[in-house]
Amino acid sequence: MSMNRSDNERVVITGMGCVTPLGWDLEQVWAKLLAGTSAIRPIEQFDASSFPTTFAAEVRGYDWRPFVRHPERHEHAGANSSFALGAGRQAWAMSGLDDDGALDRDRVGIYLGSGEGSLDFFNYVATNLAGWNAAKREIDTAQWATAASQQMDRWREIEQEPNMPLYHLAAELEVGGPAYNCLTACAASTQAIGEAVEILRRGDADVMVAGGAHTMIHPLGMTGFIRLTALSGRNDDPATASRPFNATRDGFVLGEGSGMVVLESLAHARRRGAAIHGEVLGYGSSADAFRVTDMHPEARGAIAAIRDALEDAGLQPEAIDYISAHGTGTSENDEQETRAVSAVFGGHAAKVPISSIKSMVGHLIAAAGSVELITCILAMRDGKLPPTINLRDDQRDYHCPLDYVPNVARDAEVRYALSNSFGFGGQNDTLIVARPPQ
Repeated sequence: MSMNRSDNERVVITGMGCVTPLGWDLEQVWAKLLAGTSAIRPIEQFDASSFPTTFAAEVRGYDWRPFVRHPERHEHAGANSSFALGAGRQAWAMSGLDDDGALDRDRVGIYLGSGEGSLDFFNYVATNLAGWNAAKREIDTAQWATAASQQMDRWREIEQEPNMPLYHLAAELEVGGPAYNCLTACAASTQAIGEAVEILRRGDADVMVAGGAHTMIHPLGMTGFIRLTALSGRNDDPATASRPFNATRDGFVLGEGSGMVVLESLAHARRRGAAIHGEVLGYGSSADAFRVTDMHPEARGAIAAIRDALEDAGLQPEAIDYISAHGTGTSENDEQETRAVSAVFGGHAAKVPISSIKSMVGHLIAAAGSVELITCILAMRDGKLPPTINLRDDQRDYHCPLDYVPNVARDAEVRYALSNSFGFGGQNDTLIVARPPQ
């Protein structure tokens, strides 16, 4: 429990950064979230007119180059890596670590929850067609290899791999400590931050950069979620398509981006006089062990993750002042998350405010949890809760009867905040953060 930990085992946040569909300046993104601004619009990255869903929350107009010191190292960076570079460099700059001449960079690690970058989809299709032997009704391997060498971009093929954001960020920051990447679907960046905390508690590093980066806004990614019937189809009104906890919700909206935090032991942060923005008190992780795409019908895994995080933090449910919901806008997720909160919090469940920023930025998949955790820190700092937009009183779901901060930001004192992430395949991760220690 946190109260029994030494300053070497307590973990604090000294830097934060994000690249989101609402922008890539942390304070501007926060202001837009508090204003209830939707970033969901028709897709521009490719022609989606023939798809059942034609909209997403895209990162538009973003250039990673102004963020980095070594652009030559990232000439071929894919979209996911470019998001990680921007968010990671922002967090690093806020932490002040670049000015620490005594920093042992071999004691600085990275733990990301990152997914694939933009696939070279149309060249994949062209290559497969070029390799097709119609007479034999099979792929001719020699023809396919020739077409692949002519049509496919070898750098883009490498850069779409999930580990590449980790490589680029380590090279940019010139750090040589523990390096990990997990891809546990929508829970990935929350899990990455939680596991990075454990590395620091063990004393295996002094500093960890943790978070996630992802984009699935490409034809293959869209097709997969459409086949799963997971995406909203409100093509007539994209801005209001993401409707967490609303009875009229019809699926989530795909987003993209990155969120990063700099974590370090309290002792290390105090030794160098760092500004501290929050403390990570608790982390819980579980698996539903049920189905690939469905949560357990009794929210078994979600309940376990929340309870484990509270136990790790040494807190009772009544201490939590705000919950950043996974809140995707799918019927199953919203009901099960509500069931899990109600089961753990009991009578306090109706008193704790809950909101989902996915109503504004869509679902950043592997990167979602890290951005949502950052909003918890900002909510504690400013005493303001971001709203869940598109939640009308006449469209409330009786399965979701809790306080979801509808439509308008709210003033609130937040001492302890809890952030949930639940992924396909039954991965469940919860983090609890507190105000900076005095």
